[in-house]
Amino acid sequence: MDKNFSYVAKNLDDTRELAHAMSRAISSCGVLICLYGDIGSGKTTFVKQLADFLGIKQKVTSPSFVILNEYHADKLALYHFDLYRLEQEGIDTIIDELSEYIEKENSVTVIEWAEFSSNSLPQNRLDIEISYMDETSREFLVKAYGEKNACILEKIRDSL
Repeated sequence: MDKNFSYVAKNLDDTRELAHAMSRAISSCGVLICLYGDIGSGKTTFVKQLADFLGIKQKVTSPSFVILNEYHADKLALYHFDLYRLEQEGIDTIIDELSEYIEKENSVTVIEWAEFSSNSLPQNRLDIEISYMDETSREFLVKAYGEKNACILEKIRDSL
């Protein structure tokens, strides 16, 4: 089973399609999703679309200044972290708390700017690298770590 998947979104509708496929694949299990990409690549846009398909009714915003936004649907919680403004010392102070959120059942934990974590994140996760191609196009490289996430990746690939 290939643990990497590349998807080119030519517009926001394509990004929504990927978010929809991911929501179907993860809605019945907890997962950690780490997002990587430059400013403006579409990390928060992707999280907003994913949240919509997971049944989140609250307005999803970037947690850049508060580090964590928490959202709840009927049977699922979405924990949306942003590590952009934290120095390594700050990340060290929240890593235990972050681990608690990651281990909760029926939850999806998304970390924007995961590259700032200094490899202190759990190994069992999905990594999504979002690359800016042009004004409307983005490439999403999804990498699965761990068997559960490899199965999730396969479901995503099959539904696209």
